Amino acid sequence: MNIEQARFNMIEQQIRPWDVLDQGVLSLLAVVKREDFVPIAYKALAFVDTEVPLPHGQSMLAPKVEARLLQELEVHKHEHVLEVGTGSGFMAALLGHKAQQVISLELNADLADMAVANLRRAGLMNVSVHNTDGSRGLPDESPFDVILLSGSVPEVPPSLLAQLKIGGRLATIVGQQPVMRAMLFTRSSEHDFASVALFDTVAPRLTGFPEPTRFKF
Repeated sequence: MNIEQARFNMIEQQIRPWDVLDQGVLSLLAVVKREDFVPIAYKALAFVDTEVPLPHGQSMLAPKVEARLLQELEVHKHEHVLEVGTGSGFMAALLGHKAQQVISLELNADLADMAVANLRRAGLMNVSVHNTDGSRGLPDESPFDVILLSGSVPEVPPSLLAQLKIGGRLATIVGQQPVMRAMLFTRSSEHDFASVALFDTVAPRLTGFPEPTRFKF
């Protein structure tokens, strides 16, 4: 496989057609080596339009979903970012190139160790990984400019939205299969939040976020 040709094809045939037109994002995807964050057994899937399996039943989001979420968050160099669901560390690496500091939370210890090793190899010194339950966020380090939940949740807990600065943004994928939607929440004041629906998709669940109770009659 010609890796650089595969990377180019991913960007031009999957990501750009999905309304990812921010040149900063496209350039970043050309230089951050996604294949280095994919388990060896799945290297052939590094640039394919699909989720890539990770240990313990987890997975990387599809490349076009990662790219679109990164674009919509509009992360700036002075900003502090919280990610929930580190996985292999690829999204944390992308965020690290855009932000001043990234803290990423991963519940599974093996995945947290994998991400730390991947990020170290990639030279990301402004990204730290914490092996902890990310569903509660990191209130002691808040407020954050940006929060990204790198997977789907039934709904966004108010306790996570409360960890945003005024003007801060939170992005995730919300809903139940087969209908899920990527959403962007912006904190407009101490008590007010605006939300925008970005696109429809389906993504694996993040661990630790309670499902709504289903009543049976």
